[in-house]
Amino acid sequence: MRLLRLVFLGMLLALLFDAKQGVAQEFKLKGAIFEYGSKIRIGLAVITNKRNLSSVGSNDIGLFEIKAMVGDTIVITKRRYNDLQLVVGSTKDMVLYLKREETLREIVVQGESKKQALDAIEKDFKDKGSFYAGKPPIALLSPFGGSPLTFFYELFGKTPRDARRFRKYRETELKESYTDGFFNKKIVHENTGLEGKELEDFMLNYRPDYEKTKNWTVYDGMKWIKDSYKKYTATLK
Repeated sequence: MRLLRLVFLGMLLALLFDAKQGVAQEFKLKGAIFEYGSKIRIGLAVITNKRNLSSVGSNDIGLFEIKAMVGDTIVITKRRYNDLQLVVGSTKDMVLYLKREETLREIVVQGESKKQALDAIEKDFKDKGSFYAGKPPIALLSPFGGSPLTFFYELFGKTPRDARRFRKYRETELKESYTDGFFNKKIVHENTGLEGKELEDFMLNYRPDYEKTKNWTVYDGMKWIKDSYKKYTATLK
């Protein structure tokens, strides 16, 4: 009986020792978060420890502290950036880098390129003498410093008429390019898994208009796609 008690006490002490060691191994992991390829610090990123499910946010200069143990998996998320997941390898401070979402960057670049091309065409109309794109101000009819000839030329001339049509086209194209940043084949495919004709049909039937998207964030765009996909699958059923 005495031997059994000794064995039991030994096991209990071992368990208490292990527990103490486990607590001792937990520490405050400190780090800083930067944008990949630059010196920009990222604030308001969410840092989550998958083991104990604790979460903290990085401050305005990208610094954070979170309870962790060596071997824990840490996940860093931030809107408009790709998620970063890593394993804590030591108790040393960490410097982390988040990459911007490539899809968003590509759309922004494409949109800027299109805008530059459209601006160049509009400048060409001005070089040809149409300064008001076919919509002259009424002040041009004033006998005091006005220019009635310019006013009537802008109203009825061929070049201003073409410029007026082009300006409408330009406005439409820029609005559509902006909406493309939230609703394009790559983003829709990644969030729905649709391909081929199904993807084409979905994008045709559920594309949001500019009035909806003009004040959107990336989160709003993702929510629209997911909500629309639920409607789409319900229709198939």
